[in-house]
Amino acid sequence: MRCRSFAPRRQDAKKRGSGLRVFASWREISVFLLLTVGLLGTEQWRQAQQGYSWSFPQDHWVHPDYRIEWWYFTGHLRANGQERPRFGYQFTFYRVGLLSQAPPFDSDWSTRSLIMGHAAVTDLESGEHRFSELLYRTVPMLGGFDSTSGPRIAWSRAPTGTDGIWELHWNGEAFDFNARDDRQGLAFDLATTPRKPLIFQGPDGYSQKGRGADSSSFYYSFTRLDTRGTLSWDGQFYAVEGQSWMDHEFSSSVLAENQVGWDWFSLQLEDGREIMLYQLRDRSGAADFGRGTIVSAQGETAFIDLTDWTVQPQRHWDSPASGGRYPVQWTLRIPSHNLRLQVVALLDDQENRSRLLPNLDYWEGPVQVTDAQGSPLGRGFVEMTGYGKNSRPPI
Repeated sequence: MRCRSFAPRRQDAKKRGSGLRVFASWREISVFLLLTVGLLGTEQWRQAQQGYSWSFPQDHWVHPDYRIEWWYFTGHLRANGQERPRFGYQFTFYRVGLLSQAPPFDSDWSTRSLIMGHAAVTDLESGEHRFSELLYRTVPMLGGFDSTSGPRIAWSRAPTGTDGIWELHWNGEAFDFNARDDRQGLAFDLATTPRKPLIFQGPDGYSQKGRGADSSSFYYSFTRLDTRGTLSWDGQFYAVEGQSWMDHEFSSSVLAENQVGWDWFSLQLEDGREIMLYQLRDRSGAADFGRGTIVSAQGETAFIDLTDWTVQPQRHWDSPASGGRYPVQWTLRIPSHNLRLQVVALLDDQENRSRLLPNLDYWEGPVQVTDAQGSPLGRGFVEMTGYGKNSRPPI
């Protein structure tokens, strides 16, 4: 991890007063322990197993008995009535469990978890990608996860230097969410409605992430959400609309010892189909394990594994900041579904570089899908983790 990312934060905290400096220090220490010492390994967390009994809309809310959980949104947005998308965006809330059971004392300030938020916007007109993040303990005034008694699912204070909060709500059909970071000059407030029903990733939402019995998660998606709202870029507001993808996943498993990261593709094709693929990479860079889902135009799902596809990088981009060498163009073949696609990053530098957690660098951004001749076939998002020398995934 890049320890130099701690230094500016200490300087900022010094200017704001010793109280916040102490809080920031404890936050960083807690996450350092969480990620490097294996604090979570001492806790007894529930494991994802086959046969989970889903109940919606309740399962859109938090599952505190599992160690990690995230609500993840990506999309392409047109601005002010333009025909082509101007912005790509990402919004994610993570819950990182610290204790599998509530502490043995009654206090609103005791906590079982951290809340981490990531938001990013790619402006395709200027060719600029910006990333915002936050990280707090789930305590009053800082952030938390709500119960099903109200529409709010998660919330957090905005990043330091920005008034307000980030929020995620269930709107009765899908999700509304907002994020703002004045230092990064970005903000958005978006509402979604489903164009297609929820689908499970893996049989009954049981998603394997490896060959071990405990290498799995519960995972579902809304693969096509109509999206409307506003987006601010450097203080200029845009009315935006487009399409989004939503994932909700929870588990207690981590990467296997020989795995260093993953490649994840979510593609929305113009013929009405969607494709989700992930492959976990080992230390040699080879694909170690993978699963995928093909969603028909009618919403029917077909599950595939690593032997059913090939994804061949065609071009790479080298990050001067992290040293990571990322693929930014791929040829994807899925013979059983008669698919041969070119997947091309709409901007090479879409690396999210954390200022709060050392060595948290990953690539996340919008892509275009074409045929071999370059004719458009759809759009999507790609996430890649574990490409820098010491880089690690977000969770």
